Amino acid sequence: MKASNSTGAERQAALLQAAARVSRSIASILDLNLLFNRTVDIICDEFGFYYAGIFLIDETGEWAVLKAGRGEAGRAMLAERHKLKIGGNSMIGAAIQNRSGRIALDVGKEAVFFRNPFLPKTRSEMALPLIAGDEVIGALTVQSEIEAAFSDDDIAALQTMADQLAVAIANAKLHRQNQDLLRQAERRTRLLRAANKVGKEVTSVLDLEQLLPKMVDTIVEAYGFYYAGIFLVDESGTWAHLRAGYGEAGKAMLAEGHKLQVGGNSMIGTCIHLNEARIALDVGEERVHFKNPHLPHTRSEMALPLAFGDKVLGAVTVQSVEERAFSQDDITSLQTMADHLAVAIHNAYTLQALEAAHAEILRNKVYEALTAATTEAIHWIGNKALPISMTIARLKEDLVNGQPDLQSLSEDLDLIAEASEMIVQVKEQLIGQAREQKPRPVLLQDVVQAAIDARGLQEVVVNIAPEAAYVMADSTQLARALGNLLQNAAEAGASDIRLQAAPASKGQVEIRIRDNGCGMSADALEKAWTPFYSTKPDHHGLGLPAALHVITQLQGQIHLHSQAGQGTTVHITLPAAQPTPAELSSTPSILLLDDDDPWAQFFLATVSSAKRSNQPAEADLLLIDQFLHTADFEALVKQIHAAGLAAKTIVLTAAMDVDKMTRLLRLGIRDVRLKPYSPAEIPALWEE
Repeated sequence: MKASNSTGAERQAALLQAAARVSRSIASILDLNLLFNRTVDIICDEFGFYYAGIFLIDETGEWAVLKAGRGEAGRAMLAERHKLKIGGNSMIGAAIQNRSGRIALDVGKEAVFFRNPFLPKTRSEMALPLIAGDEVIGALTVQSEIEAAFSDDDIAALQTMADQLAVAIANAKLHRQNQDLLRQAERRTRLLRAANKVGKEVTSVLDLEQLLPKMVDTIVEAYGFYYAGIFLVDESGTWAHLRAGYGEAGKAMLAEGHKLQVGGNSMIGTCIHLNEARIALDVGEERVHFKNPHLPHTRSEMALPLAFGDKVLGAVTVQSVEERAFSQDDITSLQTMADHLAVAIHNAYTLQALEAAHAEILRNKVYEALTAATTEAIHWIGNKALPISMTIARLKEDLVNGQPDLQSLSEDLDLIAEASEMIVQVKEQLIGQAREQKPRPVLLQDVVQAAIDARGLQEVVVNIAPEAAYVMADSTQLARALGNLLQNAAEAGASDIRLQAAPASKGQVEIRIRDNGCGMSADALEKAWTPFYSTKPDHHGLGLPAALHVITQLQGQIHLHSQAGQGTTVHITLPAAQPTPAELSSTPSILLLDDDDPWAQFFLATVSSAKRSNQPAEADLLLIDQFLHTADFEALVKQIHAAGLAAKTIVLTAAMDVDKMTRLLRLGIRDVRLKPYSPAEIPALWEE
């Protein structure tokens, strides 16, 4: 009997020591998953039991859900989301409901027992409630392969350990709540920063092509979402077109012209139609959802209307790879951002309408100016032509009477020559010498250089960005307009003339011509576009009106800024362009006489990749640039004529000059052509 008591005391001491070790091991663990797994392992290892598992009561209070289980059986039950009804036919359910431990010394004879197929070897089981304060939060199950494996001492020792486990679980939950609160605070701070960034962006950017991509990037980066996109409703009100999308998926959808029907089978369409937010916490269960092949990982989506007043301008879609990804903070801050964005979009639309109205007013003014210029020109030419007709009549009368006065005759002829020359100059400024059929992509650097060379200007600094290399223009007329502006700068006494070109918004190229000349007074600036107005003597005052006419005809705009004594800046915008691509299958043998300039480099790079139709001793075709810096053009033409090569020579120019063209053709030159500026135009040089 004493030996039995001694054995019982030793077992009780061993149990208490094991419980103490378990308590010490779990007391400092604040990660719930780690706490659960460590506890079941320690219990089985320290006490030598077959299985241990931890259950916690779910939010409904009706079920005890398995959170950790020992070994393969535990992993299998966790995978199946094993749970037991509280108060139902299980030891765990009964222990939780009754707030007291239960022991089944022989589970086969136990009335309250859940037969678990994952634990077929269980012969005895103990279930202990996990109580933190006055609240039952779950239960601990300990199972053995031996019948009658548990004594009252086991219950006491393990219940002490279960109480410590309940406290550790409560502490871990509290720690998790604190961490969640901290993360929420950090997230809220990040959201406020994002909202502040959006507020700044929408007040400073009114170009939708810049604003909308920035918005989707900001939303994804600030919130950590999978995707964001912005749709705007078209003029018909039937379709919502994607205008900005995040990442590669966004680029692909934009390239496809992705659109969704307003009111159709999509979150965006419904959101716009109803003017209210739509949230799908699980898109697989959502009735109204467009399944997008570009976004296969979407699990939850939110669509927010972009509304200004009662008008819905479009919607924002935000998508996540997680189910139930959106918190109330997300919804509130994102709707605020959407409201700010809607205001910015409305302002951008208003600005576009104002720009369109301004452009219409400008067009009307241009037409008025052209009408006035035509009327003025007719009167001016009439006034100049009248002395010519009167002088000719007088000359005829003198000849008939046989009394010609040679001095008077010479003066009359000078008068006729002067008046005729001035009429020709006015004609050149008003309509130019030669026109192309339609604008084409032209190499801006080459046209600018032609304008400089044709006027004999010096020291003009030219800087054209690679992205602004091509504009849509009539090269002859553009060279004439730029030449007028550069010559005006030179005649204003400028010692520093700079022409710069760079990309502008909405597919435009901006050209700026700055000079440090005498500038213009406010009164002169107001009249600068008026035909026949000039601040310089002996000038007909048609340079600026002619430039205005050319730029307007090219669908561009021109503005003038000047102050007396501080120089002048001319702002020009023209449509940007790209050369038409083409591959040359073959070319004749060509000899090019040109400077090593951008056009020559383009031409040589294009033709060098093509096959030669033959390899003769001499070239089939001789091409020469009209404006040369490294050679004397006139001397070269004479040498070509003397060598008998004129018939195979084509003079290339960026700006056609009828007088020079006629003179060259009289010398036997085969042709004078406008330069090709894209590969597709080159074959026309040798194709008749």
